[in-house]
Amino acid sequence: MKPKLHVARNISELLDLLISMLLSAPKFVDKTGYFPYMNLDHIFRELHEGLNHNRPTLGEDRYHQLMRMSDRMRAHFEADPENKTGETRKGRDIIYEMEDIVKQVRRNS
Repeated sequence: MKPKLHVARNISELLDLLISMLLSAPKFVDKTGYFPYMNLDHIFRELHEGLNHNRPTLGEDRYHQLMRMSDRMRAHFEADPENKTGETRKGRDIIYEMEDIVKQVRRNS
């Protein structure tokens, strides 16, 4: 059975997803056992689908900027799965930058 993606339907849900990513980086594994399918691939599919769903609200420039940031962030997390080399910190810093961009959209809408 393929797990269902939770797609952020609005800017607030997109912010919630980014915050949850901060807490579960760099592996994005659910330690409770409730979400055994949770992993790096799954969370980034959710992020990309959420960005795509909110694309009209974000605007094309911001959407593309956030997608590029997402790709960079994922590369940092993949490079440091044990959170030992500093790459995870760089990935988390990108999440903070993404949050700032998404919060600007929320304030302007």
